[in-house]
Amino acid sequence: MISEIDRLDTLLRALIAENPEYSSIKIPDAVGEKRNLLRSLMNVRMPLPLSDGLISLQDAELAEQCRERGVVGLDSIPVSPRDPRLRLWQGDITRLKVDAIVNAANSRMLGCFIPMHRCIDNAIHSAAGMELRAECASIMQAQGHEEPTGKAKITHGYNLPAKWVIHTVGPIVYGDYPTEEDCHLLSDCYRSCLKLADEKNLGSIAFCCISTGEFRFPNVKASEIAVTTVSEYLDAHPDCSLTAIVFNVFKDIDYYLYKKLLG
Repeated sequence: MISEIDRLDTLLRALIAENPEYSSIKIPDAVGEKRNLLRSLMNVRMPLPLSDGLISLQDAELAEQCRERGVVGLDSIPVSPRDPRLRLWQGDITRLKVDAIVNAANSRMLGCFIPMHRCIDNAIHSAAGMELRAECASIMQAQGHEEPTGKAKITHGYNLPAKWVIHTVGPIVYGDYPTEEDCHLLSDCYRSCLKLADEKNLGSIAFCCISTGEFRFPNVKASEIAVTTVSEYLDAHPDCSLTAIVFNVFKDIDYYLYKKLLG
């Protein structure tokens, strides 16, 4: 069996060889540094064809990283005392074993190209693997234009514990406060994701905090819109396949806000 160091070195050599500009890159010795370089090269890689051998090595490495992070299932996430359909969990969304996780994407829908960036788009693409960007590129090429704000697309989850990823483009807030249109578009994001999941007959979905952070939507208002929109959608669609909605948060402020809303 190939060792992790040999697997990483083979992956790194293959990705470095794809671009002559990378010829001066030296492969580090430490496993952690090798992984960081691998993620960086994956982040900047265009959606080029992937050989079966490269995919196999990548999948083995990402499976090991997933095992080390640990997988979190629905049984570990308590339900809201105010609404048993809703749940709250704080942590890395790439650990969640649900039918679908939601990615806060940009209008290009190809993932984040900034190496090692801390955004959720980068984290999801890095954990899923290079096949995810390739599938997104195929979808966008067929569509022929950028993804509108408030809409959503669904892809496979690849190396994630989640079976599917639903990508949605949230509104960017310019100024100190979101406009009425910003609020409407954020609500559209949640509805679009729920509709896609229902059409796929999925039973569970985990939402990230769409449009907060770099898109500057205020956390308080965003959390209120998220919980209200999801609850109203489920109430209006009693035959919806979704029985578990997880609000996934990363920051303490968001955990406090959702905890207050969900009890």
